Amino acid sequence: MKKVGKSVFFIVVALILVVSYLSFFGWTSPNGDFTKTYVKGADTIRWGIDIRGGVDVTFAPPEDYDATDEEMTMAEGVLKERLVNLNITDYEVYADKAKDRIIVRFPWKADEVDFNPEAAIKELGETAELTFRELALQDAEGNPTGDTKDKIVLEGKDIVSAQAGISSKDNSHVVALKLTAEGAAKFSEATGRLVNKQISIWMDNTMISAPQVQQQITDGEATISSPTMTAESAKSLAAKINSGALPFKLETDNFNTISPTLGMGAKDAMVLAGVIAFIIVAVFMISLFRLPGFIAVIALAGQLSLTIAAITGFFPIVPSFTLTLPGIAGIILAIGFGVDANIITASRIKEELKSGKTLDASIRTGYSKAFTAILDGNITVIIVAVILMGAFGPPSSAFVKLFSPIFRWFGPSTAGSIYSFGYTLLVGVILNLLMGVFCSRLMIQSLSRFKPFRKAWLYGGDK
Repeated sequence: MKKVGKSVFFIVVALILVVSYLSFFGWTSPNGDFTKTYVKGADTIRWGIDIRGGVDVTFAPPEDYDATDEEMTMAEGVLKERLVNLNITDYEVYADKAKDRIIVRFPWKADEVDFNPEAAIKELGETAELTFRELALQDAEGNPTGDTKDKIVLEGKDIVSAQAGISSKDNSHVVALKLTAEGAAKFSEATGRLVNKQISIWMDNTMISAPQVQQQITDGEATISSPTMTAESAKSLAAKINSGALPFKLETDNFNTISPTLGMGAKDAMVLAGVIAFIIVAVFMISLFRLPGFIAVIALAGQLSLTIAAITGFFPIVPSFTLTLPGIAGIILAIGFGVDANIITASRIKEELKSGKTLDASIRTGYSKAFTAILDGNITVIIVAVILMGAFGPPSSAFVKLFSPIFRWFGPSTAGSIYSFGYTLLVGVILNLLMGVFCSRLMIQSLSRFKPFRKAWLYGGDK
């Protein structure tokens, strides 16, 4: 086997130090009034709602309504649109089509002060159902009455999109509607009968607009205009139509909430526990295995730094990731597997030295014999992590698509937390093979070429 150069140890350590610094502190530079980010640091980690605080709610159609897969997909898209309209972009929405339910998780807004889950769910619009009705007849309480109550022109499922824009005719503010094929047919029939009459738009029993029909519309694309419509009112109306375009009324099946104080407290406790555990493990490894233990601590630090990098979006091919409390547990568990790999290797080297082999032969044979056991253990954990991500991941995940024929009955009820655990565990174990096997071997073979480090007792042998 080709000998490893003396400089390799310093090169590997330098790379670990650079990656560690960038992973935790990032790389930014001022750019006028803004700060340009080249590498994201640990302070940009997206925390899950179990840390940041938020609401976990399950929506379902009425008991007597059997929703189709297409309707569930449409409802899922509408809820996502509602969250975006509320300026909530860090959310999770999953449609469990087998059980006719939609799981929504969203964090508290940055300016939230009440932390009222019922109010948050109401703001999300659990009961708002969009309808287009003939005329604009209302009773004394503002509810639809007469033909307006009985004759529904369009429902939420008939709307594809609504977008605020500018009319090409007179530059006035309008809302452009796009309808489904079925909606276009219904709208064509209604607008043909109701020329110069109103078609009102309702969210549940609240009328939000009542434009007048100017002509029959047959192509499924219409515009809503008004002499008093402004850019803001057009945008607001489009947002209401988009957020209300539900194919059925949603009912709250169950919900739970977590306060940001409790979540951040749990996060701080787990991080502190991880730091303390790392220090104790480092002292144990160095005192018991001496130089291989010291090398193991450096490798573990590299493994931890690269795991953080894989969460923040450090690598272009790996997107940023939402970290939850189970995800932190996955990081700590993966560090444990890294310790195990280094202990196996150091013990093998120690045994080879005691059998009478030379230092170089003991290091080479120790890593060779330890690799099979380490690989077997890590491959087993990788399989488990992949299965967890496939069974409980979001529908767009490659692992879910891979295992969908096998795990169709699982549903995404705990996807956020378990998927995070599987992700950090998978990344950590893969990095263990890189740092705990490959890099640690390079470092120890490099150091062993220096005369002061060629003493057998530094590797567990006799003095």
